[in-house]
Amino acid sequence: MLRPVIRELERRTGFRGDSSRAHVVSGGSINQAFKVPGDPRPMFVKLNRAAALPDFEAEAEGLESLSAAGGVSVPAAIASGCVGESAYLALEWVEPGSRTTAAQRRLGGGLARQHRATNDRFGWHRDNTIGATPQRNTPSEDWLEFFRRQRLEFQLELAQRNGLPGRQLSQGRKLCERLESFFSGYRPRPSLLHGDLWSGNWGADEAGKPYLFDPAVYFGDREADLAMTRLFGGFGAAFYSAYDDRWPLAPGWERRADLYNLYHLLNHFNLFGAGYLGQVATVLNQLLDGR
Repeated sequence: MLRPVIRELERRTGFRGDSSRAHVVSGGSINQAFKVPGDPRPMFVKLNRAAALPDFEAEAEGLESLSAAGGVSVPAAIASGCVGESAYLALEWVEPGSRTTAAQRRLGGGLARQHRATNDRFGWHRDNTIGATPQRNTPSEDWLEFFRRQRLEFQLELAQRNGLPGRQLSQGRKLCERLESFFSGYRPRPSLLHGDLWSGNWGADEAGKPYLFDPAVYFGDREADLAMTRLFGGFGAAFYSAYDDRWPLAPGWERRADLYNLYHLLNHFNLFGAGYLGQVATVLNQLLDGR
């Protein structure tokens, strides 16, 4: 379906694509992803079934929100739509360069600037996805209630259907009742989050300018973004130092990081299965034991 999509992009945007030189690129774990050479510049095009169009539209809106914050650069969203039974999302192509120490430093400072973009409520004006999982973003003035109901409890409900053992389900529900203990003296403000900030969702262009990709945007505690950067690695000391220079984290962030990363570990259990059960169990034990 790529050629009909290229023709549609030509009609809508004036882009003149060369389908004969289009090729598959990384980024296709959920979608098919292509680099499409053309005039005036290449495009990055994602394809999926037509039902995925709302997900692509939410991604485009998320990129636009991040761009408006002026913190870290993102690819420009060019167009989204459907051709036949396929949905597509076309983005600016960013030619990848090296993720140098200088790029990490710029990323950390830029993320702190992004997090200064705030809202009067947590959540977002629409739902989106975290990986292939729906992510609910119904706005709320209460962060603990938002995180309890729309993050942890939602994932626990999915996990129950996906075979999470009873012990971990019971621990997860007990943890939801004890969230206040993690926020003594700390009241987060609604910061604009990338929402899925692991190392695969950032890069640098040929000039060393950092970019963010594949957002799951909402307004939440900025510590949630920083927590995920530590979950799978890929962010160096220069990144954290630059962030801390602009906006240091509040005391107790280390324990809250485990709490926030439980959301992502549960999501990985729900998406990829029992290989993540050990990490889920370990984090639940640590959180409930106060470690």
